[in-house]
Amino acid sequence: MNILEKIVAHKRSEVAASKVAKHQRDFEKDTLFSRPTLSLAHALRQTPAPGIIAEFKRQSPSKGIINAHARPEVVTAGFTAGGAKGLSVLTDTEFFGGTFDDFSKARAANPHTPMLRKDFMVDEYQLFEAKSLGADVILLIAACLSPQEVQTLARKAHELKLEVLLEVHNAEELRECLCEDVDMVGVNNRNLKTFSTFTETSLELAETIPDTFVKISESGLKDTETILNLFQHGYQGFLIGETFMKTSDPAVALEHLQNTLSLSTNHKSSFV
Repeated sequence: MNILEKIVAHKRSEVAASKVAKHQRDFEKDTLFSRPTLSLAHALRQTPAPGIIAEFKRQSPSKGIINAHARPEVVTAGFTAGGAKGLSVLTDTEFFGGTFDDFSKARAANPHTPMLRKDFMVDEYQLFEAKSLGADVILLIAACLSPQEVQTLARKAHELKLEVLLEVHNAEELRECLCEDVDMVGVNNRNLKTFSTFTETSLELAETIPDTFVKISESGLKDTETILNLFQHGYQGFLIGETFMKTSDPAVALEHLQNTLSLSTNHKSSFV
């Protein structure tokens, strides 16, 4: 059993236990369940420069502890102030050290910024959890789900007014799982079985993703040259976490990168 299979197996067990503790319909009574959702897709379409989705991540199976003591409300507020178009907050505890409390604190600190609940979604129950936490976007990972599960969960997410980010790793996953209830397609440059990164994966799939979907590149994004090249190939969003979180001040690291990207984009456009 590889690490992805272990994560999914644990997540299914975790969800089963959660269902015993709280009924799905009870989430609808939570205060944030009825809040209007914010569109990450719209925010990324409107940006003239590469749009950063900044991720709050404490640890990962491949890197171990990245930043154990960071405060989500402080870091994410800094991300927003630094120009992030959206936020991603891990809620998986067992493998990534995230919590619902992390998400809630980030939500309270960033009421006007689109937020992605970053987790391994395998059950409709988790969509109701996400909605009650104040999430705007949920992640569906093609490698964890069947095409039918992707369609069913994406449709239900839209019924709950949540946007859907479909994550793929290759052309086969894209072909089998892309459906009309997906809003954004994220190409993960990290192999979830080996955790190695290969940013050329995003370039290889760029022309395969229809332009009706917002294109997002994920993982292994460390330098402006790579990001600008992907931007020229149609990617509008860039999900970055570890690059920021491993620094002493993640918000400053993001602001520096965003300013560099904006200046580079403006410089190139002045010659067009």
